[in-house]
Amino acid sequence: MRIYLETQAKLYIQELIKQKKLKLVTSYVLDYENSRNRSSQKRMAIEKFMEDYATFYVSNRNENRIKEYATTIMETGVKEKDAYHVACAILAECEYFITTDDRLLKYQSENIKLVTPGEFIREVEVDYE
Repeated sequence: MRIYLETQAKLYIQELIKQKKLKLVTSYVLDYENSRNRSSQKRMAIEKFMEDYATFYVSNRNENRIKEYATTIMETGVKEKDAYHVACAILAECEYFITTDDRLLKYQSENIKLVTPGEFIREVEVDYE
């Protein structure tokens, strides 16, 4: 049941992004990870969504600052790939980082709030009703 609810929340979030009620931040790290997606259909769909709806892009031009943030995040036990994703979001001054990764959700920061799609919807739904 949790997977179904998180999927519904994710779809709702995507709709809010399409309606420009939420801003989508992407990054060179996300581009790289998506390029390794084995499913060409999923890879192309994600790429198109990012191209069509991203409002901000974190490039590798900021790699030194991102590496600093990521190194600090990894010291808490977060995996390197995840740390770089979160570091990009922090650099972009995102308020939220939405994930379904239970291990990553354990990371706490004053700079950004990590939440599941469902938690995010519950926190912001008042603004979109």
